[in-house]
Amino acid sequence: KLWGFWGRRAAGGVRPWPGLLDGAEAMAEGPYAVSLEDVERAAQRIEPHVHRTPVLTCSTIQRMAGLSSELLFKMEALQKTGSFKARGACNAVFSLSDADAQNGVVTHSSGNHGQAVAWAASRRGVPAYVAMPSTVLPVKLSATTAYGAEVALCDPTEAARNEAAESIRQAKRATFVHPSDDPAVIAGQGTVGLELVRQAEELLPPHGRLGAVVVPVGGGGLASGVATAVKALLPECKVIGAEPLKADDAARSVAEGRRLGHDADPDTIADGLRTCLGPNTWPIVRDKLDTIITVSEEEILAATRTVWQHMKIVVEPSAGVGVAAL
Repeated sequence: KLWGFWGRRAAGGVRPWPGLLDGAEAMAEGPYAVSLEDVERAAQRIEPHVHRTPVLTCSTIQRMAGLSSELLFKMEALQKTGSFKARGACNAVFSLSDADAQNGVVTHSSGNHGQAVAWAASRRGVPAYVAMPSTVLPVKLSATTAYGAEVALCDPTEAARNEAAESIRQAKRATFVHPSDDPAVIAGQGTVGLELVRQAEELLPPHGRLGAVVVPVGGGGLASGVATAVKALLPECKVIGAEPLKADDAARSVAEGRRLGHDADPDTIADGLRTCLGPNTWPIVRDKLDTIITVSEEEILAATRTVWQHMKIVVEPSAGVGVAAL
């Protein structure tokens, strides 16, 4: 039983794991920044604050994908703040001691993570500061400030975001919450996988279980968190990454056996997946994902439109990347 796909080749190409990778970094397995126990603790911590999002089916998309097995969709678009980012941000903010939390939290974000941190901070009653690129969508900027965050605009580069966030951290003595590489964020995102496994057991016929999970890959917080949970609970289940061809650092990193970045800021409509893997997400993605499929911009747009039309759910192109891999 599938959530995503297994066995189909996307036009962008399949990047299978090499049978043998060179170098100690490529070959080593663990220790990892996050374990199943961390994900389970995160689930308990954030349970009072987040939604247990529904799992839906769509026979039309299943038929279009040519799948005979059940296709399940975990609807994180219905999560607090509109994305799974609420889980990781909530876990990170509520993991802090009172002493660390009193000066607030700071992050950098192009939108969803910034909103999530602002929302989580407001739930705990502490300040939030977010460095955002000057190119941020107005709707995401207004949502972040509406949750009570103080926003500082900066140049639309990774270096500028990091510099702006660090300047705020020093000035406010706030705690930095990385959008994807913070272990508490990874554990929080992993609760998506934890929930999905349990919901699939409820939805599928007796003895039915997930055969594969497909998850978009950007900075790797969601992918590594989901892989941590799913592989621990269902070792035989395939975990497949889906990535824009124009932002394929994860696929290239796996192919070369070392963590790579982007030569320039990726020009993909899937703006939530433009970031690169970090030191904590890379080992998990490297070791626990079974493969990565890259998809073109045309495929992303078509998949996103298909979800809008046939599921009547508004998702961002970054979510459409996973559907494009079907």
